[in-house]
Amino acid sequence: MNGKKGSSIEINIIPASIAEKISKIIFPCKGWFSRVSGFCKEDTSRVVFSLKVGLAVLLVSLLILFPAPYQVFGANAIWSILTVGMMFEYTVGATFNRGFNRAVGSLIAGVLATAIAEIASRSGPVAEPVIIGTSIFFIGTITTFMKLWPSLVPYEYGFRVALFTYCLIIVSGYQMGNPIKTSMDRLYSIAIGAIVAVLVNVLVCPIWAGEQLHNELVSSFNTVADSLEECVRKYLEDDGLSYLKFTKTVSDEPAIKNCRDTLNSATKIETLANSAKWEPPHGRFCHVFYPWSEYVKVSAVLRYCAYEVMALHGVLHSEIQAPYNLRITLQKEIQEAAAQAVELVRALGEDISSMQQSLKGCLLAKVHASTERLQRAIDRHSCFLIPRNETCDSNSPEQQQKLSQISSTNLDEISTHLADLEDSMLEENFDIPSLPLEMPAAVTNEQAYHELMKKQQRRLYSWLSREVDAYEDKGTISVNYKPKMKGLQSTITFASLIIELEARLDHLVEAVDQLSKMAKFKPEGL
Repeated sequence: MNGKKGSSIEINIIPASIAEKISKIIFPCKGWFSRVSGFCKEDTSRVVFSLKVGLAVLLVSLLILFPAPYQVFGANAIWSILTVGMMFEYTVGATFNRGFNRAVGSLIAGVLATAIAEIASRSGPVAEPVIIGTSIFFIGTITTFMKLWPSLVPYEYGFRVALFTYCLIIVSGYQMGNPIKTSMDRLYSIAIGAIVAVLVNVLVCPIWAGEQLHNELVSSFNTVADSLEECVRKYLEDDGLSYLKFTKTVSDEPAIKNCRDTLNSATKIETLANSAKWEPPHGRFCHVFYPWSEYVKVSAVLRYCAYEVMALHGVLHSEIQAPYNLRITLQKEIQEAAAQAVELVRALGEDISSMQQSLKGCLLAKVHASTERLQRAIDRHSCFLIPRNETCDSNSPEQQQKLSQISSTNLDEISTHLADLEDSMLEENFDIPSLPLEMPAAVTNEQAYHELMKKQQRRLYSWLSREVDAYEDKGTISVNYKPKMKGLQSTITFASLIIELEARLDHLVEAVDQLSKMAKFKPEGL
């Protein structure tokens, strides 16, 4: 009400059907804007690159928008816009590579088109279209075949530009009657577009392929170290379950996702290295011939280490799992070996990041020492998995001396050594099995000796607190104990993969040392 008689306020309520339609339009747009915002925040250089392309296209469009340059170039100015759109790449090195291919392809195509057009024009009105058509066929065939040649694949864009430019120049020159002037005007327009693209890409917030390659390699080192550390932590942590939970889909875990991205980065690394070769010296990479190919080699060796980390994740999420009391059997050795490996990988990544050359002999020696301790622990605990008709390789010196003595005696002397062995075993509270009375004395003594030796070895080197015979039934493992044996095998497999990973770290150290020498990294402390 506004205070006057008879006046009223009319309120229109939007029907529910219309409100529902509006919400269906607004909510998808809101989700789309949030995805775009997140995409831009991941890498702000994407926005910068888009703005640079818009600026370059605007500058070359002035050749058409202003009357003065349009009178000089005419409709051929459109080639400048096409050149910017086809040549402008994300990084400076890729733009230089594209520019080189476009320049060479356009130059060769212009020269050939001018020469063939002059020859065709002097051949008469009947032969001229035949010569032009035949030349187009052969140029198309040859350029397509050459760009498929393995060694010429990097220049595939140049061959494509040559075919495209040749066909347009020779056909338009045939219709306009002056192929030389047509080809020269278009080459000038292409040159202007190329110059504008290069200047804008280099001078306005340049995105260097070499810098991206350097950061990508450092990030890969940190990813492998973090994935290894997380995998070992999850394997040895006590989550209150007797067995680790088996999951068929583990792709959502950050460690596996990041490690998989490192494994799939081979193409990206090679592309960045090829683009970085075209860039001039800049920033920290001030050498004329910087060894970008060494980055590819280091990345390849690092991926071999990442394969081992993925194998560890496979054991972690395999269907056959060891209970917690078996997983911690090698806990100390596994943690020590993994910690040394993680420290070495991160140190190598820091050296590349800071471009410093440091000695890794101390860290590498610690890695080797922890690997040896883990290997000895595996040898001790894997004796339980050896069949009864085999013996453990890790015999003590006293046992090896007794075996050498027995091997040089005859059956009559076995009883003497058997008695000595029985006395020593009784002192250690070992039980002596009873043998059938009807067997011959010599055979009985020999079999008893071998039986006692096997039991002594297996008791001495068994990690179990219970007697080994409790799990044996006439030479075979009890059925109820087979899952535990599989769990032990899983634990030993996990530890063996760590040893294999640390063996590959030697090659990684060598590759990083080679990179630091060729790139002339500063010595540590300077």
